[in-house]
Amino acid sequence: MDDAVTPDGARTETGLIPLPRDTRPADGAFRPGPGTVLDAGPGTETTAAWLRATVGAATGWPLPPGTAGDGRDGGVIRLRVDADTADALGPEGYRLTVGRTGVTLLGGGAAGTFWGAQTLRQLLGPDAHRRAPLRPGDDWSVPAVRIEDAPRFAWRGMMLDVARHFLPKDGVLRYLDLLAAHKLNVLHLHLTDDQGWRIEIERYPRLTGTGAWRERTKLGHRASPLWDERPHGGYYTQDDIREIVAYAAARHISVVPEIDIPGHSQAAIAAYPELGNTDVIDTNSLKVWDTWGVNPNVLAPTDNALRFYEGVLEEVLALFPSRFVHIGGDECPKDQWRASPYAQARIKELGVGDEDGLQSWFIRHFDGWLADRGRRLIGWDEILEGGLAPGAAVSSWRGYAGGIAAAQAGHDVVMCPEQQVYLDHRQHADPDEPVPIGYVRTLEDVYRFEPVPPKLTPEQAAHVLGTQANVWTEVMETRQRLDYQVFPRLAAVAEVAWSELPPPADRDHAGFTRRMAAHYPRLDALGVDYRPPGGPLPWQRRPGLLGRPIEGSPPNV
Repeated sequence: MDDAVTPDGARTETGLIPLPRDTRPADGAFRPGPGTVLDAGPGTETTAAWLRATVGAATGWPLPPGTAGDGRDGGVIRLRVDADTADALGPEGYRLTVGRTGVTLLGGGAAGTFWGAQTLRQLLGPDAHRRAPLRPGDDWSVPAVRIEDAPRFAWRGMMLDVARHFLPKDGVLRYLDLLAAHKLNVLHLHLTDDQGWRIEIERYPRLTGTGAWRERTKLGHRASPLWDERPHGGYYTQDDIREIVAYAAARHISVVPEIDIPGHSQAAIAAYPELGNTDVIDTNSLKVWDTWGVNPNVLAPTDNALRFYEGVLEEVLALFPSRFVHIGGDECPKDQWRASPYAQARIKELGVGDEDGLQSWFIRHFDGWLADRGRRLIGWDEILEGGLAPGAAVSSWRGYAGGIAAAQAGHDVVMCPEQQVYLDHRQHADPDEPVPIGYVRTLEDVYRFEPVPPKLTPEQAAHVLGTQANVWTEVMETRQRLDYQVFPRLAAVAEVAWSELPPPADRDHAGFTRRMAAHYPRLDALGVDYRPPGGPLPWQRRPGLLGRPIEGSPPNV
């Protein structure tokens, strides 16, 4: 259900997204103000700092440290990490109680306290999401309520492709705030691809000196005749990455880096030609790719390539504390390996059987290499080809099938099928949709996505770590375009990932739509250029840019 149950059985809309597990309104309201104090117990320091920086900025209140007696008429916001809450709801769960004299927020852990603070901010109203007071001195009110809440999944994320179109550092920090506002806790950062290398690697400076820039960019789908003739690029310095990771950690978000191996590697080969299949093509002639699609230029199966990427990953591990490291593994054409005398000899030498086995050899090598350093490999579901590496987890993108096979074999899975949660796919069949790609995936379609296939047994289903939306940016050249494709559908992903919802057909989409009506003003206050329910605004359209729409319903594969 999408509304709260009062003690007398009446119902009242909460407007909260994602939907809390249990909401019980009470009589009255808390009226905070300039005198409100913040009583932050041990383990809640980052939440207290966040409240002062966000709610404090939006209201103009200093929120000084204090206890109940110090708040006088302004009351107190009390934050605690609580063992009973941890036992009942887990470390990300929370209990939020709002009464006439203040707020008590008990988190199962530091993360739970933080997610509860996000709920409190929503209860304060849309203006609490602004960066400065609109009308200083205004009265604020929080309805009296008791909320008990915890997430369904531990992995609740979004994959952001910064390789195809670079998003400067401030844009990444902004998206971390948007993820946090929706209780999403994983940012999967796609850092390398054919069209650009986006992370500084000190021992290999040409990866950014050459690989971070392309001479021009295809406008629209790869079949489009149009080009943007301006050079495009950029990268994050190692200090930028440290800042991004620290900013995310303060919001209880894990940043999972992706370094693509062995396909999607033309930017790296353009910088270091010896990484490519030099006995098949002139790798010295390759440049950073300027168009879209699946690129034939893949890494050569050499020990030199292994050592090179070990060097890359040594620096990556020093920057990212994430337990998981994503190595791609997707869309690796085998044509060059079939044509390469060296690759064919390597297949025989390694005893891997064929080209699929050669790809599996790459993946297994880095699975073991990462495991030796206390990390876990995760890759797109193509890593199943040729045999799944023993310790690897799978991002199931081509549909459910890869995730089902992995879970049945005892491997952990993040469900992110393109037919359901690829947010670069179009949101409506209307011809005014900008650069229409893929199937129509409406807000309701995404809301009815179920990450756990019914054919899995309970033991197998336990291997589904969670879900994420994937945002590929080939046709998202600006922050405005990115926002349009991501929102409001990311709000539906957040609810699917967090809330205990009924089966897809039984979900209360009408109730979700009502709560979204309360959520749009929050997105407005946050400056999000989302797709309005009535369709794109004039400046959100892209007339004349060729897309690749696919008609009909997506297959359930």
